Amino acid sequence: MNYWLVKSEPGTWSWDDHVKKGVEHWDGVRNYQASNNMKAMKTGDQAFFYHSVNEKRIVGIVEVVKEYYPDHTDPKGRFGMVEFKAVKPVPNPATLADIKAHPELQDLALIKQSRLSVMPIGEKEWEIICKMAGL
Repeated sequence: MNYWLVKSEPGTWSWDDHVKKGVEHWDGVRNYQASNNMKAMKTGDQAFFYHSVNEKRIVGIVEVVKEYYPDHTDPKGRFGMVEFKAVKPVPNPATLADIKAHPELQDLALIKQSRLSVMPIGEKEWEIICKMAGL
């Protein structure tokens, strides 16, 4: 299994929105690196659900239930999407400030490539962040 982090603006698509839907596609990604990360996702992989903009914190965990396929919102047909199911909220949302302060998390794309919306998370980093989030 691989681990990921996906970002969403809570005013556009929030954790609560995803929980209400249960399973939903992750569309609208228009960055080639983020898209390539989604292409690498496999069924069963898990991702942190990160609220960006004002919140800047991990609020839940989602799981890939459908692998990469064409994104119906892309008129040029260049990009795709995956489907996630909501797994569980995190008891203690891990903030960007908390993550930046942890010495073993300094190489995360979340810190080094702050505008990237879909990124891999190593197993060791996943475990550290899960512990930070109360899991």
